Amino acid sequence: MRRPRTLRVNKVLRETISSIFQKELKDPRIGFVTITSVEVSPDLKNAHVYLSIMGKEKEIARTFKAIEHAKGHIRNELGKRVQIKFLPELTFKIDESIEYGIRITEILKKIHEGTPDE
Repeated sequence: MRRPRTLRVNKVLRETISSIFQKELKDPRIGFVTITSVEVSPDLKNAHVYLSIMGKEKEIARTFKAIEHAKGHIRNELGKRVQIKFLPELTFKIDESIEYGIRITEILKKIHEGTPDE
């Protein structure tokens, strides 16, 4: 079970990192990115930041590489905006749940229409 403090920190980090992406990152390699969730460890030393990146595989890879390159800047900006005793190390991960949901919807639509899946 997650503690209320951890849930609050998750929310604050997600909102703050989203704001940094919108206002601070000017790298043209970074495409359309949504921060879907942040999960901080119980000791608040590590945070997994889940990203949804729109585009083709090559664009997603380029965007993810640019985000990894900007990790230090993102963490630095986060430190300026969030008052927390220990600033967690950030680990970015691609959240594929949206694409998975779209694929399931397409399959269900084909089943409903009676069209076999490829």
